[in-house]
Amino acid sequence: MMMIKYCVTLSERELTAEAGLCVVIPCSFTTADEFTPKHTVWYKCEASQKLCSGSDRIFHSNKITDKKAQAEFEGRVSRLEPDVTQKNCSIIINELKESDSGSYQFRVTGELNGKQDGFTFIPRVTVSVKGEKSYFKDNHVEKEDILMIPTLTEGQQATLTCTAPGLCSGSTENLAAFTQRHISTLTFNASSEHHNTSITCKINFTCGKTTEETLTVNVKCEYFVTYCYCLYTVLGSNGIHVPPLRI
Repeated sequence: MMMIKYCVTLSERELTAEAGLCVVIPCSFTTADEFTPKHTVWYKCEASQKLCSGSDRIFHSNKITDKKAQAEFEGRVSRLEPDVTQKNCSIIINELKESDSGSYQFRVTGELNGKQDGFTFIPRVTVSVKGEKSYFKDNHVEKEDILMIPTLTEGQQATLTCTAPGLCSGSTENLAAFTQRHISTLTFNASSEHHNTSITCKINFTCGKTTEETLTVNVKCEYFVTYCYCLYTVLGSNGIHVPPLRI
């Protein structure tokens, strides 16, 4: 008896994110060799339901199908890998709302031995969306230090690092630019002219938010101190030479 194997890998089964930001649901799958995947579908429904229904659909990769996604998710969900043959079912949900909290289920559709078929995977991902904190203030991102300045010494090479905060929850090693921190560096030879000057790291996000940080550069001077000493020969009262004294 041949065993048909369908398997989904969800590296993060529980995800927490903040409203207004985004979340990535890492996902990969395998199917029977006879099955040719064509499209990916995602649902959000009550955890008590074994299988989500069509009305719970939040994403369908087939844009010409009449099986539309829920209106509140329209335009906010996209795949990280458009090529379904890569078996990567990861999605990103943008502009999160607290109502996006819930249980998410994945389905793949395609052809099995030339006939239309599909498979809904039982394992789920639970997403919890917390209310927006003081992350955005006056259209700025305020969460963490973004500019790192090491100890600078005059005459030595220095590298300053500007890091864009990661705004998505959920990550795997192959999630490309969606979850990677973007880093810019500035390398130069430190001199006394740089001492007490200001440097600013400013980041513009595609969503219209910005963040920046300004720090003062402190350059240490390198001092070279030469130690000198004199040797004195002392003749003792008994005529014996005393070892030289270092002064």
